[in-house]
Amino acid sequence: MTDAPGSADAENVTPSGRSSTSPLRPCERLPGPKSSVCSRSYFVVVMVFFHVYIINVIALLFYVHYSSGQEDAGRGRDEAPGGGHLLQRPAAASSSASSSAAAGSRRPPPSKPDFARDVSLTRLEGIRVGHVQKVSLVPGRAHEMRTLSLKPLLFEIPGFLSDDECRVVMQLAQLKGLMESQLMVQEGQEELAKELNLSPEEIFNLLDINQDGQLQLQEILTHSRVRDGIWLTPENLREIYAGLKADKDGNGLLSLEEFRLLSSDAFQRFLLQQGVKRSQLVRNSRHTWLYQGKGAHQVLQEIKERVTRLTRMPPTLVDLSEPLQVVRYEEGGHYHAHQDSGPVYPETACSHTRLAANTSTPFETSCRYITVLFYLNSVDGGGETAFPVADNRTYDEVSLIQNDVDLMDTRRNCDKSNLRVKPTKGTAVFWYNYLSDGKGWVGEQDEYALHGGCVVTRGTKWIANKWINIDPDYQRQARYQQLVSQLPEEENDEDLALNPDMHSPSIHQDL
Repeated sequence: MTDAPGSADAENVTPSGRSSTSPLRPCERLPGPKSSVCSRSYFVVVMVFFHVYIINVIALLFYVHYSSGQEDAGRGRDEAPGGGHLLQRPAAASSSASSSAAAGSRRPPPSKPDFARDVSLTRLEGIRVGHVQKVSLVPGRAHEMRTLSLKPLLFEIPGFLSDDECRVVMQLAQLKGLMESQLMVQEGQEELAKELNLSPEEIFNLLDINQDGQLQLQEILTHSRVRDGIWLTPENLREIYAGLKADKDGNGLLSLEEFRLLSSDAFQRFLLQQGVKRSQLVRNSRHTWLYQGKGAHQVLQEIKERVTRLTRMPPTLVDLSEPLQVVRYEEGGHYHAHQDSGPVYPETACSHTRLAANTSTPFETSCRYITVLFYLNSVDGGGETAFPVADNRTYDEVSLIQNDVDLMDTRRNCDKSNLRVKPTKGTAVFWYNYLSDGKGWVGEQDEYALHGGCVVTRGTKWIANKWINIDPDYQRQARYQQLVSQLPEEENDEDLALNPDMHSPSIHQDL
């Protein structure tokens, strides 16, 4: 093999003229290329140590990742009881052995740990009004489900219940006994106002929906109906104004100065003196609750299972919802337009999850994600279910009362509702009271779900309601289900569902 040109000279002569064969001192730098055996060895040693360091760092990262993965997997296996896979247990619920082993290196868990959102609620598609789709609810038969409206998302399922099932539900309700759905005028509103600790100016500002500095008739009517449960018409309100001498200038509006002259329970006192007819109540009916859990009548359990298949909700959520409500309207009975659920704000708790709510939360509301309504008989006259603003372009609460025409009044103006469903024996209708939050959970209240029961003009009307309760606050719903899972099975099944009215007077109150 030949050398490169000039390489021979470089080998034989040094820059100082010494022969290339003269002895060299250890580690003396050789001429030519700027490298030596010692520098090359030093570089190799440094690179070895560097790679060992990198390998140790990578091994440590793998160890940390593997350890945390094992802990998360252990939590994921601890599913909510009752067949549902809604929740994963928080870090605080890990096994005691692993907790004690890592106690020295981990901070204490928070008092209210977050739950992983591992469930997406199924929401059926309406497609378009009039669209019909097949649903499998019972073996060997396909039911037709027709879309009645998109706002709210509302469906009708003919033949959901058989004639025999309708008869059994009505008989079970009669056997248990029905109670008045609404009491007459209640006293004690003065104490309620003191608890709220609101000044007249603050109350006036809250009632003044359009913030024009004056209270219009419809603004007062809306408040009175929700708080007092009395269905006042504009004519009734003008009579009250005259009796209390509240409207000094007679323009039908209350200014802040005129409002200050009224006590917080002035309307209540006036109504008690005048007397209230049953037709003036927000609802005029009788009802009872039928338990659908273990040990309940077979028909009631089958209805619950059918509702679960229809709505495609997790069985655990359906099991922990309210019992079946059965309602009877006599001739003249009605239920003015209302929402089954209330809007949920940070200071509001859902009635069904109040066990997991902040104890300082001052207000409760019914959180009913889905309503399934069954017609147990065909009504001879009236009794339709009305949706006053179904599929409206817009929704404005104040515009519901215009020129003394009140769209929420189901005794006078049912024929002016956008949609009315005729009660037909065995038919079910169901709708969503909330929108989706876009992430698979409960969003804002659907204002278009406003509905009511038209006055029964002839005969008797029997219906049943099955509500599926879901808290829009996912963490609160998760904490509630964890608390329920820790109760004894008997208390879980019977105490929470069999006697729902014992927990709170408003737990099943319709808004």
